[in-house]
Amino acid sequence: MKVPAPAFYQMKQVPTEEEWKKKLTQEQYRVLREKGTEMAFTGKYVHNRRKGMYHCAACGNELFSSGTKFDSGTGWPSFDKPKNRENVELRKDFSHGMLRTEVLCGKCGSHLGHVFDDGPSETGQRYCINSCALDFKEKK
Repeated sequence: MKVPAPAFYQMKQVPTEEEWKKKLTQEQYRVLREKGTEMAFTGKYVHNRRKGMYHCAACGNELFSSGTKFDSGTGWPSFDKPKNRENVELRKDFSHGMLRTEVLCGKCGSHLGHVFDDGPSETGQRYCINSCALDFKEKK
C-alpha cells in the first residue's frame, strides 16, 4: 500500500537534499534540514525589534509577524502565534528523551524550532524559533 505524501509535498515540488545543500548555508542546512538547533543568544534575530514579517529562510513562506514576537529570555526568537496556522506544521518530537512539539514550515517542511505552552500572552504559546531558519523583511 502506497502512503500519500505529506501535504507540503503535494502543494509544490520540494527541492532534493542536494539542492537544499546548494541553496542554504551549512548552519541553515543543519538546522532546517537536519533538525539542529543554533546556540542560544547567537542568532541574528534574538534582539530584533524592527517591524516586519519573518519568513522561512528555505522557501520564503510567511511565518511570524513582528507584532507577535516577545523576549522570552531563552536566547531564541519567540512568538506567541504564527501569521496563519496553515503556514506551520506541528509534530510530536520525542528526540533527546523528552516530548516536545516541533514546528515545521507548512510549505517546505523545514524544521524551524519548537512550540511550548508557557507563553505570556492570551495564546499561552511560545514558538521558540531558530534565527537561521528565518528571513526578516522589514515593513517600509
